[in-house]
Amino acid sequence: MRRALRLVAVLAMIGAPASADFAPDTSPRPQQRRAAAPEPVAGPDVTVTDQGVIVRRSLKPRPRPVAPTAPEKQVVAAGPAARVGRPEERPDGRLPNAARQAALPARGSVCGDVSIRGETLPPIPGRVEGCGVEAPVRITEVAGVRLSTAATMDCPTASALRNWVVTGANPAIGGRGGGISSLRIAAHYICRGRYNNPNARISEHGKGRAVDISALTLADGTSITVLNGWNSKRDGPALRQMHRAACGTFGTVLGPEANAAHRDHFHFDTARYRSGSYCR
Repeated sequence: MRRALRLVAVLAMIGAPASADFAPDTSPRPQQRRAAAPEPVAGPDVTVTDQGVIVRRSLKPRPRPVAPTAPEKQVVAAGPAARVGRPEERPDGRLPNAARQAALPARGSVCGDVSIRGETLPPIPGRVEGCGVEAPVRITEVAGVRLSTAATMDCPTASALRNWVVTGANPAIGGRGGGISSLRIAAHYICRGRYNNPNARISEHGKGRAVDISALTLADGTSITVLNGWNSKRDGPALRQMHRAACGTFGTVLGPEANAAHRDHFHFDTARYRSGSYCR
């Protein structure tokens, strides 16, 4: 009997509806929202398509800028050993005229020309009327060619002498003997009359506008004189070429064929004439 009652009780519990205390919770629960992802932004490594697809590209390392390096100094071979930044020397150890001229520093130059070397002098008053130089210079070298003695003149005359060396004397000699090393100066500024005549008009020498050249010396020591070379087969052609080249560069050009007073030198001055240069 007791077993039957227990069985009835169990069956009643199984078939009975569930109570509210034991009913499952079916009420809606609040959904947890995920944090919105930031909008993709296109950049050097991101591409956003129309469909919102993000394509990432791998960034390649950018090359670092390389600091510029200083240019190497030019090395010019000169004999057994290489010389840095220096033109090839002649056999006598001196630089060619063009190279010497290019290497001349501005300091020590006059007349606004780096190839005219010397010093500026104060005005020279004339001891007689007509003499004197308002802006004199004392020249020691032109275009890499030394003067045997410092010569006083004005700047137009110094510039004419420099031009004659470059366009007349140097081409006439060429590479013979290593080129022209120096000029022998026979006269420059001196207050006197023409042909040393006190009663004559003041010479261009007395105005600082003239220079006389009696010889030139080559780099190898060879001396070419106007007196002995003018009519010689060896030196005559070069001296005559120099004489012709001076005409136009100077206002007056006199040589051995002008008169006996100039048989041993060239006279160059910067006097100007209406009829043009006077050359004999």
